[in-house]
Amino acid sequence: MYKAVFLDMDGTLLRSDHSVSEPTKDMIRHLTREGIPVILVSARPLNAILPTFRAIGIPDHYPLVSLNGSYIVEGEKPVFDARIDLEMAEAVSGKVRPFGATIAYYLQREWFAEVKDAWTDHEQRIMDVQLVVAPLADLVRDWSHRGIAPNKMMVMSEAANIDQIQQHLRSVYNGRLNIYPSKPTYLEVMDPRGSKSNAVQWLIQRMNIDRSEVIAMGDNYNDREMIAFAGMGVAMGNAPDEIKAAADFVTDTNNNDGVRKALEKFFG
Repeated sequence: MYKAVFLDMDGTLLRSDHSVSEPTKDMIRHLTREGIPVILVSARPLNAILPTFRAIGIPDHYPLVSLNGSYIVEGEKPVFDARIDLEMAEAVSGKVRPFGATIAYYLQREWFAEVKDAWTDHEQRIMDVQLVVAPLADLVRDWSHRGIAPNKMMVMSEAANIDQIQQHLRSVYNGRLNIYPSKPTYLEVMDPRGSKSNAVQWLIQRMNIDRSEVIAMGDNYNDREMIAFAGMGVAMGNAPDEIKAAADFVTDTNNNDGVRKALEKFFG
């Protein structure tokens, strides 16, 4: 019997128009009424998760995993907060700058960038917090004064450029940072403690649940470790073949109620 479900959002729970189908909402509500936690696990910042969380009607006390596992809240109170050291953040930015990519910096519920462009405009459409734009030196000075640091850096560029940046950053920071794409044009950079699989492990220990009792669903490279860790790892039908290969089960696509179909299979 599975005792918890961990769901990625973009490309998994959400359809291409960023909505959740009513049958999927009904299935999730049914599970939570039965006492089975359904936990959203996303690369998005918290403020871009909360509207979906509330629209579905997931109980307020259930955890929310944001920023690829770097920032977790329960009842909107922080319970886990993994940050990138400020000197490391500056160094990574220096390594990325020659590639001409856009970098966004996410700190709990805030987000920042050195420029406002088409990439940040796209992100702003899913955010209910306004982007703060300033030179990195000014941002770092402010963050240092406030005693905070980024939970996540997101590098945004064309897919071919992202591939090169990923290879370069991994050659320099392998083992010191978590670096992987959440989609071909987005590269996520976090503290080593910040990952979806680490978040799942951390939460099930608190919930006294074994990994064999967990279902995790996702569609992209930042979901692979979570899918592999869970007792039942589910890949979406729209996932790359490499992610499907890591899963125990492949469901339908995000646009064809893949989450609902998988939940009905495993919970009846």
